[in-house]
Amino acid sequence: MTTIATHPDAIASLAPQVSRPRVVGDALTIAWRNLVNIRRNPQLLVFATIQPVIFILNFRYVFGGAINAQSLGGIAYVNYLMPGIFVQTVVFGALTTAVGLAGDLHLGIIERFKSLPIARSAVLNGRTAADLARNFFVMIMMCIVGFAVGWRIISDVWGLLAAVGLILAFSYSLSWIFAFVGLSVKDAETAQAASFPILAPLVFASSAFIPVQTMPGWLQPWAEHQPVSVVCSAARALTLGFPAGTETLKALAWIIGIVAVFAPLAVRKYRKIA
Repeated sequence: MTTIATHPDAIASLAPQVSRPRVVGDALTIAWRNLVNIRRNPQLLVFATIQPVIFILNFRYVFGGAINAQSLGGIAYVNYLMPGIFVQTVVFGALTTAVGLAGDLHLGIIERFKSLPIARSAVLNGRTAADLARNFFVMIMMCIVGFAVGWRIISDVWGLLAAVGLILAFSYSLSWIFAFVGLSVKDAETAQAASFPILAPLVFASSAFIPVQTMPGWLQPWAEHQPVSVVCSAARALTLGFPAGTETLKALAWIIGIVAVFAPLAVRKYRKIA
């Protein structure tokens, strides 16, 4: 008589072992599938490319004139603004992680992936890798637009590359927050609605667009120390040639902390869905 294993650990022991190159290859395949899916959904392409340009033009030419130059310490507003626009873009871009995963879950695509002989980590790693690649492309495009509207690097090219790398690392950490959100809701619409209350206080109650000192006193402690403001401050220091060591270390601490907390939560949620 044949005995059927029903305990989860026993079932896991029966799963085929996946070699490391295959783990990487499966994740890259899922990442490519997600990137192609952006091309086939014009609304996602517009959200990822046109919206950041609109933000740059609005804040540079419409709202920028209302900013008191003295509050910026003599820094041209466009040089203050662009690092904040970069960070704002990757924060809102992280929403696509939640929407994409919730959509795949709702349509049964994730269940289909689970039935295939691929690495079980490929879905989450592929999704976060695809979002990182998309943000890299958007950052290049925004740098070009920024230079066109008068943004200038005061430090050097290494400062620019360090700032871009820091912002991309921050975007990767955010992907894990919204992967957890996407796996916790029933569909893409709910994921979008659930993500906005997280995004709004991070972006608008920060130093992304205006100095923290112009905000009400009760709001300043949050606005100064929350992760978006810290990453903005580090990116500004790197591109403006200011001492950046302390702010960069604070930003890295936020990035590592977010990944350490939300990556295990997202993986645990994914396993429960399995």
